[in-house]
Amino acid sequence: MTPQENKFSKRSRNQALLEKFSNEYNFILAKTASEKNKALLLRHAIFLQELNYEMHEDQTKKYETDEYDNTSIHCLIEHKKSGLPAGCMRLVIPSSDPTSKLYRLPVEIQGEQKLNHRTLNPSLMSKIQLCEVSRLAISRHFRPRQQDKNQLDVVFDGYNFSTEETETFPLIAIGLFLCTYSLVGLSGKQHVYAMMEPRLPKLLSLSGFHFTQVSEVIEYHGSRHAYYIDHTKAEKEMHEDLMPLYLYIRRALEPQLKELLATTDSSSIA
Repeated sequence: MTPQENKFSKRSRNQALLEKFSNEYNFILAKTASEKNKALLLRHAIFLQELNYEMHEDQTKKYETDEYDNTSIHCLIEHKKSGLPAGCMRLVIPSSDPTSKLYRLPVEIQGEQKLNHRTLNPSLMSKIQLCEVSRLAISRHFRPRQQDKNQLDVVFDGYNFSTEETETFPLIAIGLFLCTYSLVGLSGKQHVYAMMEPRLPKLLSLSGFHFTQVSEVIEYHGSRHAYYIDHTKAEKEMHEDLMPLYLYIRRALEPQLKELLATTDSSSIA
């Protein structure tokens, strides 16, 4: 096989895997309390039970939650066949009320003294164009694992995941980011912030999403930095292989966002 044929074959396999991923998962915006609670439960399981972060929790219901949840858009990726949540994230939209604590993004509060970029500080941006990605979480049962020909199928909550089903697990992280990216565009935002460990921006750069570091080290559940990406620029730089999956996710989320905005007090998420 020539290098060109090998490259074509690899790209075909990648496209087939991306298509398989879109067929095996639902992309859901939390429009009801029940759907939102699935995300809060997953966050509790990961951030508090697994990672032992000191975060606010509803001890009775086992939710991880904070004041920004009421001004955020919550998204879930759900495994179709089992109905199990594979991952979640939220898009924080700042309050339009300057007197509210929620007028500032979480990154502005947690990294207040650490934001050091001369031009990309969120305080310099139009508030109506700002948003923040946070609480990205992937269920431990849906994370990539070392495969071995003698390994048994994965069993979780009474459901058997076949080896073929686990092939799409590595795509959940980029799937969550594509959900975020879709929501940013659909909600008319441009300036996107996130607090991340350095490995995640490096991973996302392989898909064409190039973040700019805008802070010194922020000690927040480990050493992190604040990062920025311009949605308009990111749209031009996205890896072309991801475009079909991105368009699929965007089409899935668009009517859900319209429904969410129609049934929610717009001032609470815009």
